[in-house]
Amino acid sequence: MFFLNDGPASKLRLPTPEEALPGRSHPIPTAAGHFVSGRPLHGPYPDGMEAAYFGMGCFWGVERLYWQVPGVWVTAAGYQGGITPNPTYRETCTGLTGHAETVLVVFDPATVSYGELLRVFWENHDPTQGMRQGNDVGTTYRSVIFTTSDAQREEAEASLAAYQAALAGAGRGAVTTEIAPAPAFYFAEEEHQQYLAKNPGGYCGLRGTGVACVVPAAR
Repeated sequence: MFFLNDGPASKLRLPTPEEALPGRSHPIPTAAGHFVSGRPLHGPYPDGMEAAYFGMGCFWGVERLYWQVPGVWVTAAGYQGGITPNPTYRETCTGLTGHAETVLVVFDPATVSYGELLRVFWENHDPTQGMRQGNDVGTTYRSVIFTTSDAQREEAEASLAAYQAALAGAGRGAVTTEIAPAPAFYFAEEEHQQYLAKNPGGYCGLRGTGVACVVPAAR
């Protein structure tokens, strides 16, 4: 993974539109199918599926975490929440696109609930670290939940409040996770898709807090 530990302080703040890299009008090349399941990365997805988006540090480990959850139909690594259109990996690592590394999770709500996906999210990283996740430092690695419906937003916000209370009870700090409507999702390059299936010994920076999350029941 590309570390930003030694980079300038500007990598710890989101760029302004004037500072952001220009990007490009066309999507960058990526994979067509999921390396593990063979399912189409870009769809079409079966009827009844829902999409969710999570950012919790380096997307390699996050994607592997979610493709193993029963009921998840397909996953993909990508970039969201920034300014630069169709960014590359190297561009996002500069901190000058504004994007976070995120994972698209297409799931069957009849098999796995959005609440369960939220539990996996909260328990497998430290959402109190601001613009970093462990040794991965910079805006690219911030904690984010991008929602695709009002129901997802309400459930995500309720889960944040519940986990904040659990963290406080354990003497941990304030949650810095951003919850917002899902912006454009730009698929990452082919080598980043399902990276840890192709490179089983590759880097994974996922580290939870050890604090369990009980997600409130959806209303």
